[in-house]
Amino acid sequence: MNEAFEIGAAALRAEQKALDILANNVANVGTPAFKRVDARFSEVLAREAQSTGDTLPVSRDGMIGGAGVRVSGQDRLFEQGELRSTDNPLDLAIDGRGLIELLGPRGTPLFWRGGSLRVNEDGLLATSDGLPLRAGIVVPDDAESLEIAANGIVSVTTTSDESIEIGQIDLVRVDHESAMQRLDNGLYQPASGVRLIDARPGEDGAGTLAQGRVEESNVSLTQEMVQILIVQRAFAASAQVVQAADQLAAITSNLKS
Repeated sequence: MNEAFEIGAAALRAEQKALDILANNVANVGTPAFKRVDARFSEVLAREAQSTGDTLPVSRDGMIGGAGVRVSGQDRLFEQGELRSTDNPLDLAIDGRGLIELLGPRGTPLFWRGGSLRVNEDGLLATSDGLPLRAGIVVPDDAESLEIAANGIVSVTTTSDESIEIGQIDLVRVDHESAMQRLDNGLYQPASGVRLIDARPGEDGAGTLAQGRVEESNVSLTQEMVQILIVQRAFAASAQVVQAADQLAAITSNLKS
């Protein structure tokens, strides 16, 4: 009887975690460049305590199945979101694979899928939160307009109508993008062991830069709502398992008395 409680409780915990993940996806449907997360389930195995006549599947290492499920991991899906035109020259998106490297506090490398740029007080091109690009691009004081080409070349037009190339924005490709850890404000940090590959935009499998555009999240509200309904049904079924086990335990207790 205890096994039924444990299996039901394990399923309830897993389904609650899945609902939290889905709810977070829905909450960020309007967040620029947000990447949706999928919950990965796995079967919970229990070690066989003694030889019985049960027909549960037994593996070669003495583990039996049917002990419930759990959320074994979360996969962040770096599928391309739709690019929305803003006509703002300080908005920047990546069309394809890749991340832009930033310099975080104390020089910590952080990664970004794009968004709004600004020029810091020291003239460095940075995110709207003030984190400078690793490229260290300095915008001259007399710059009237700024242009970022698809291949990452940054140039400005000065008050004297002179066009000057001031830097190059490169991208970083990740061998396992799902291993990137999401931080606040659309930033990412690589997990231990993640391989980072520098690449020019448009080369070596990297995407290109799109000035005046913002990448939308890759969350499909319809898909997420369908998944929420499925998980809610599974949650209700698991709750019924616990309820049925409780009723059987009560009957057994009454018979003993």
